[in-house]
Amino acid sequence: METFGRLLQGTEDVLQGYRLGEIEITDTEVLRSSKKKIHPILFFTGNSKDSVIGTVFRITSSELEQADDYEVSDYQRVEVYLQSGIYSQTYVSRKTP
Repeated sequence: METFGRLLQGTEDVLQGYRLGEIEITDTEVLRSSKKKIHPILFFTGNSKDSVIGTVFRITSSELEQADDYEVSDYQRVEVYLQSGIYSQTYVSRKTP
């Protein structure tokens, strides 16, 4: 609600070749907004046995820009191919695990 001003509708999907990790956030605005110091982050492994279950949200291009503004520099937005057969945008670690 705080980022987009509305409740997002989504569907479950699977991203293969990634694993879920954690990162410590130091950006004061993100800390204020999320109220959490530790945030989840995706790491690319390229291993088809690794997968992450998540939610795909339909958002506008303006909302995608808002998401870009929210994310800290540890994250980068990439296009991914999901198990359902659709392409999507997601934020992943700029660094390898």
